[in-house]
Amino acid sequence: MSPRAVVVGPPGAGKTTVGRLLAARLALPFRDTDSDVEATTGTSVAELFIDKGEAHFRELERAAVAAALDGFVGVLALGGGAVLDAGTRAALVASPAPVVLLEVGIEDAAARVGFNQARPLLLGNPRQQWQRLLEQRRAFYEEVATMTVPTDKRAPEEIADDIVARLEGRR
Repeated sequence: MSPRAVVVGPPGAGKTTVGRLLAARLALPFRDTDSDVEATTGTSVAELFIDKGEAHFRELERAAVAAALDGFVGVLALGGGAVLDAGTRAALVASPAPVVLLEVGIEDAAARVGFNQARPLLLGNPRQQWQRLLEQRRAFYEEVATMTVPTDKRAPEEIADDIVARLEGRR
């Protein structure tokens, strides 16, 4: 068993929002690996970063992604940094599940995220940090993606409809 689709992308791309809509359109369950980590630990991702550090969070994230890829049938959204792990990337490439990269520019990401929420990797200068993260991760997103969907200036519903059409071979 594997997911029907895996959604990846940088912060503010709309992975959770679009993933939920996509799952609803496909009449499937939705799962977010950040939520899985939070449920397992009983604490937020931001608190994990502060209290235990990024390396600890990434270990938990790696395990959550592996478990979901192995036994979840539905739409799966990964945290923006999940692709940093080589093992996770290899598992995504080997998975029969389509991996949907949601592309977003900084202006739309800023409008969606506000760059003032509990996002530990965007502390300091959020715009500069976001651009640095994207530069660091872009090649990894492209390595695992089987489908790239632009999200700028598009409503989440339109993006989900676009993905459904592509999954069903209509585009």
